[in-house]
Amino acid sequence: MLLFFPSRPEYGEIERIVHAVIKTLGHQFSGFVDDLIGMQPRVQALEDNLRLNSNSDNIQVLGIWGMSGIGKTTHATVLYDKISHRFDASCFIENVSKLYKDGGNTAVQKQIIHQTLDEKNLDVYSPFEIAGIVRNRLHNIKVLVVLDNVDQLEELQELAINPKLLFKGSRMIIITRDEHILKVYGAHVIHKVSLLNDHDARKLFYTKAFKSEEQSSSCVELIPEVLKYAQCLPLAIRVMGSFLCTREADEWRDILNRLENSPDNKIMNVLQISVDGLEYEEKEIFLHVACFFKGERLDYVKRILDCCGLYPLIGVKRLIEKSLITIRDQEILMHDMLQNLGKKMVRDRSPEEPGSRSRIWLYKDFFHVLTTETGTENVKAIVLSQKRKNSEYNVNGLSKMKRLTLLILYHSKFSGNLDYLSDRLRYLLWHDYPFSSLPPYFTASNLVELNMPNSRIKYLWEGRKVP
Repeated sequence: MLLFFPSRPEYGEIERIVHAVIKTLGHQFSGFVDDLIGMQPRVQALEDNLRLNSNSDNIQVLGIWGMSGIGKTTHATVLYDKISHRFDASCFIENVSKLYKDGGNTAVQKQIIHQTLDEKNLDVYSPFEIAGIVRNRLHNIKVLVVLDNVDQLEELQELAINPKLLFKGSRMIIITRDEHILKVYGAHVIHKVSLLNDHDARKLFYTKAFKSEEQSSSCVELIPEVLKYAQCLPLAIRVMGSFLCTREADEWRDILNRLENSPDNKIMNVLQISVDGLEYEEKEIFLHVACFFKGERLDYVKRILDCCGLYPLIGVKRLIEKSLITIRDQEILMHDMLQNLGKKMVRDRSPEEPGSRSRIWLYKDFFHVLTTETGTENVKAIVLSQKRKNSEYNVNGLSKMKRLTLLILYHSKFSGNLDYLSDRLRYLLWHDYPFSSLPPYFTASNLVELNMPNSRIKYLWEGRKVP
């Protein structure tokens, strides 16, 4: 038996041919077989946006945008597997933000060069030389560049890639949670990834929650509650399905009950990344919306936020750009998972004692804080949007909340004396205010808006006001 061993040049040529064949065949949907529920039409829509078969070359940069956990990376990966063979070279740079933080723009550039040009030993080059390779060689071939998880505009601007100078037929795909980055960079098409429809959400849950076609009828009965909690967010559906898999129905019920006050950490940790990048005022607006104002009229909320000094014109816009809120019919909307995150952030500062949290929105917490007089200077806002009948509260507890800036109450039954309200109070709305005057030790020095419909107030202060 004769064995033929090709010479080194022949072996190298064979290896190149094999790689070329594999590249041409593609790896469509590799690694995502279980998660491709409803994916193919979505990926086709992305491919259509790239206009790869168009004679004109007006589309060079496609932006993929949406909230955390919605499947942006999955969409892009499947798209990349499907079309990358149509380019002379291609790269999929995972987690650009982390690469940039760890090694600056040079680290990102090295990954691009390594994947597209198959260059090795890049550490021998200076940062200036690395940028030169990107600038001079990448613009001379038909290339597909996918940049995943871009958090800052600088991560794109410092790459030495000019989309306008890319070789004919080249494409860039940028994946981000921040629409503003795509607009400033000049993305030709911005595609917002949508939530799953109800049918696909249920189908995806089945693939994760059940190992076989046999399902407990008692578990099946609880599926609508699980899907209501997940709100068609792919991340939440996958996490919940995997966690519930092989468990009994009574365990499902126990988990659902626990989630009411303790959201799943795997889901929350992913969503938290979007909030961590917010400015102080933007984060305050996010927490206000999550705890108080979801579903409220935009103009009403903006007026309150403006009174509180939170610059809502730019702040609300940034939350929209970061996919943290949406506006529909002039109402502020927020995904339930993001609302859960905001409330969790507030509760986590003081899990056992609501009087040490920044915000109070539940009547049971308000009752506890006033009854036990455990309110602290940490409390910055109280908004109770529903009137509770047959409940009486000891008003003395309000006097300890010296940093209170926002107070909205719908209640008239209070015991005790209201001698003091925070001098930092900027917005005060109290329906059915039960006293004949404002507190004598309330200076109102920072008050921007005072609204007391149906109040019993007769004069601002009783007697001579104490300075």
